[in-house]
Amino acid sequence: MADHDDYKHGEMDIREQEKTFAGFMKMSTNVAIVAILIVIGLAVFAT
Repeated sequence: MADHDDYKHGEMDIREQEKTFAGFMKMSTNVAIVAILIVIGLAVFAT
């Protein structure tokens, strides 16, 4: 197996991962809100 002696914990640039995760969380929240609104709309207008 390869040795990873050159790796230092906490030195990796994670800005892109943080931006991607923030975008994913924002999209997930928006989808959840829309789904809840659709369910409420179906409950209100269902006959």
